[in-house]
Amino acid sequence: MNTARPSDGASAFSGAGAPEALLPAASPVSPVSDLMIHRLQRALRERVRYRYVEPLVLREGESFRIQSPCCSRNVDPSGGLIDIALLTPGPVGADGVAGAGGDWSLSARDHAAGVWRACLSDAPLELLLDALCVDSERQFWP
Repeated sequence: MNTARPSDGASAFSGAGAPEALLPAASPVSPVSDLMIHRLQRALRERVRYRYVEPLVLREGESFRIQSPCCSRNVDPSGGLIDIALLTPGPVGADGVAGAGGDWSLSARDHAAGVWRACLSDAPLELLLDALCVDSERQFWP
């Protein structure tokens, strides 16, 4: 069985039972990346909105994109997956790790314009995750 991971880092992909032709090529995913994906998934389980769906955490270079089914049907009337948030690490530190200084940026998807809109920047990851999970202004889960 091919255990290659999807190139976008999708955490929900298992590859079990998938035909070989449908499996994506292997991509370098570090143990640190895997730990970060699990950390984000754990934080998202504590969110306030739409707790009955399971968002996906996808790796995009050094960033992490979060997708979720469109429960409100405001963006996708069929309830399909939509982009929710993009977490981007700050500059590469002296140790060569992006975001090692603790600063991250959080962007929300502007679905009408098809672009990411910066919401918070140069902040610790925990603060950004709190903002994402509370989402009192419905910037992320529309």
